[in-house]
Amino acid sequence: MGYLVAVFIRATRLDDLPAVYRICHETGLPDDGSPRSPELLGHVYAGPYVVAPLTRSVVVVDEEGVGGYLLCARDTRAHEAWVEQHWLPGLRADYSLDVDRSPADQEIVELLHSPRIAPDEVVAEFPAHLHIDLLSRCRGRGLGSSLIEGLCSFLTGEGVRGVHLEVGADNEGAIRLYRRLGFVDLGRGASSLYLGRRL
Repeated sequence: MGYLVAVFIRATRLDDLPAVYRICHETGLPDDGSPRSPELLGHVYAGPYVVAPLTRSVVVVDEEGVGGYLLCARDTRAHEAWVEQHWLPGLRADYSLDVDRSPADQEIVELLHSPRIAPDEVVAEFPAHLHIDLLSRCRGRGLGSSLIEGLCSFLTGEGVRGVHLEVGADNEGAIRLYRRLGFVDLGRGASSLYLGRRL
C-alpha cells in the first residue's frame, strides 16, 4: 500500500544549485538520444534565478531531497540586463561557439551568446516571468498549482501587475494547467507560447 511522502517548500540556497541544475537538465528537454552536457540548460534557465537580485526562487523538498523548483524574475528587463552584464560574460568565455559539440549542446550554447529576449508587448503588461519544473515523484499532488498561486500572491503584494511564462507549444498538459490558473495566451514563438496572468 502506497503512502504520501511529506514535502515542504522553502527559499532556494546556493547549495541547492547542483539539484536545481539536475532537475533543469532532466525535465527541460525531451530525451531524443542526443549527447547533452548536464550543466548547459541550467546555465540558461536556472542558475541566474538563484543568484541574481530581484528574484523569487523556491524549491520543493521531500525525503529524497530537492524535487522541484519555481524560479521567478520580478522585473524581466532588469533581470535580462543583470544576466547580460554579470552572468553571461564568463560563460561565453567557457563555451566558445567554434568548439565541436553535439547539435543539442550547440543550440544551448548559442543561447548563451544570443539570449532570447521577451517580447516588448508581453513585458509591458506582464513584467515578471517564471520557470517551474517538478520531478515525476513530485507531480500529481497539486504542488505546481500551489507554487504558482503562492508566487502570484507574493508578486501582488510587491505591486507587480502581471507575470508571464513561455511554454512549449506541444506541452498540452502544462498549457492546460496554466490556463486553469488564469493564464491567457499572449503570443506565439517559433515553437512556444507566451502565457500571462494579470495580478
